[in-house]
Amino acid sequence: MPHTEQVRAFNRFYTKQIGLLREGLLKTPFSLTQARVLYELGARPGTRWSELVEELGLDPGYLSRLLKSFEKQGLVRRSNSKDDRRVSHLTLTAKGRKEFLRLNARSEDETAEMLSRLSTEEQQRLVKSMGAIRELLGPPADSDKTFGVRTHRPGDIGWVIARHGQLYSQEYQWDSTFEGLVAGIAGKFLTHFDPQFEHCWIAEKDGERLGCVFLVRQSSAVGKLRLLLVDPVARGMGVGTKLVDECIGFARKVGYRKLTLWTNDILHAARRIYERVGFYLVKEQKHRSFGHDLVGQYWELKL
Repeated sequence: MPHTEQVRAFNRFYTKQIGLLREGLLKTPFSLTQARVLYELGARPGTRWSELVEELGLDPGYLSRLLKSFEKQGLVRRSNSKDDRRVSHLTLTAKGRKEFLRLNARSEDETAEMLSRLSTEEQQRLVKSMGAIRELLGPPADSDKTFGVRTHRPGDIGWVIARHGQLYSQEYQWDSTFEGLVAGIAGKFLTHFDPQFEHCWIAEKDGERLGCVFLVRQSSAVGKLRLLLVDPVARGMGVGTKLVDECIGFARKVGYRKLTLWTNDILHAARRIYERVGFYLVKEQKHRSFGHDLVGQYWELKL
């Protein structure tokens, strides 16, 4: 099924799931838009009309008519700004506040009932998936770009293998032999791990893994950068550059004189990172791997 159809199918499913097709939202006389405006006014007393237009993306004329209706029903009142009498602030009346609290309580009850049918692990999976949707489709925010980098823990290496297999299959249609290659590299790292000269870094935000990179010992003077990965939800946040910088800093600290790596020419984002931090291309070699004809590249960085 094409991606557009999948998204539309999800939208149809979710609107039914949370009751948006009912005549009144949450068994009240309010439509979805009316309930959302009440929520914004209840959560942010004294908000401006212009702020509601921007926040909700509503047509200004439609919002004005809706607010006049609320005023006639005794749900909303306006008060002029002390600084500029042309600007009015909107606040719920006691009656409006009562309706806001009723909507809020019913929304919480319905959501809790929906979640009660799921196990704890399923709830965590659902919340993470919702977070990914918001991050991908929502407006960019600098605060959302903060993340941490840590050393690997139990369970991380399994994630590295699985995520490589999933992403490269989705994005490049590479077959399972690539996941096998990653499993071999990661398994060897675990069974022969030398913490004095080797390391694995995991980028993480709010408990969710965003990327990884490995540094393994090739010789006493040469380290090898391996398995750089940035999850799609974290692209544009600087995760790849941060991971490579950590790798280079550690390599210098333990006394390596050179770093090497192997990649393929179609992995453009990774190549841009390598070039930016000073790696240079040593040689290229055509090969048939992972179900495709590829051009492998060998890169080096003198430390």
